Amino acid sequence: MQYQVLPSTDMNVSKVCLGTMTWGEQNSEDEAHEQLDYSIDKGINFIDTAEMYPVPPNGKTQGRTEKFLGSWLARQPRDKLVIATKIAGPGRRDWVRGGRTDLTKDIIAEAVETSLERLQTDYIDLYQIHWPQRNVPMFGSVEFDPEKEKGGPSIREQVEGMAAMVKSGKIRYYGLSNETSWGICEFHRIAKELGVPGPVSLQNSYSLVSRNTDNDTAETLFREKMSLLAYSPLAAGLLSGKYIGGAKPAGSRFVLFDNLGARFRKSVVPDAIEAYAALAKQRGITLVQLALGYVASRWFLGSSIIGATTMAQLEEDIAAAQFELDEDTLAAIGEIQARYPNPAP
Repeated sequence: MQYQVLPSTDMNVSKVCLGTMTWGEQNSEDEAHEQLDYSIDKGINFIDTAEMYPVPPNGKTQGRTEKFLGSWLARQPRDKLVIATKIAGPGRRDWVRGGRTDLTKDIIAEAVETSLERLQTDYIDLYQIHWPQRNVPMFGSVEFDPEKEKGGPSIREQVEGMAAMVKSGKIRYYGLSNETSWGICEFHRIAKELGVPGPVSLQNSYSLVSRNTDNDTAETLFREKMSLLAYSPLAAGLLSGKYIGGAKPAGSRFVLFDNLGARFRKSVVPDAIEAYAALAKQRGITLVQLALGYVASRWFLGSSIIGATTMAQLEEDIAAAQFELDEDTLAAIGEIQARYPNPAP
């Protein structure tokens, strides 16, 4: 396992991060602990969760994933692990704190306390805003609509809220998720103006078929000394190849949950995936190795977040996320990307 210190931090993290969003819905507590034990044995020290999980989210299961992690974490040497979680953004989830999800200083503090309790720990290494407070296109939406403007706590208040949590010692660093280049820059501008810590990481969807990060966001990460925590590097399982040809494997996410993953249900996505599958076959590697190897090759990557519902998937994914692609294969990927630039933005 390779490790690297995330820019602007002293967090030395594994380049593979264990994702947890299936725990409490598709995976039991015992299965979650089995995944954790196996991952730690393979050198992973970085675990990502969220107060909203499991997915698909609902009021009955909300918080269960953090609890499953917490019951395991209570028995571990805490200083050997890097634990990341997230505060839910506004709207969308009215059952989180009875709909109190605007990112005020008080709500940030309350959310930190409830996550600490579920995780059975005294501090969170990386605390992330799950999605922006303001109006932005996200989760498959690609057009900004000024008609959707709304009120709510400012970025300044969010920066102040996070800075207060850092000062209290309850979180070490904070990051952003599903954020835009403008948002990243504004968080940093205000943090510098106030003389307080700014965000250190960005957790956005990134894969062979979701490449929004490659343009202005990559420049922003470089200039603001941040790295990407890539979620859905297998495009919610599509890049495992199990759905090719219209297959609907029993128990799989896209079969169980019809409304999940809007960005990955766009019409051109299957064509792009078939092209990548053909390349993998030509190169004598698996599609999973091609997909995760590509993400691992990106200069701005801090860590690839991988999750699984079975141990077989987890074993394959951890190995593939460390697979190194040769220059010829990367060049061939570039040729496919020219035909399918960004199928699932």
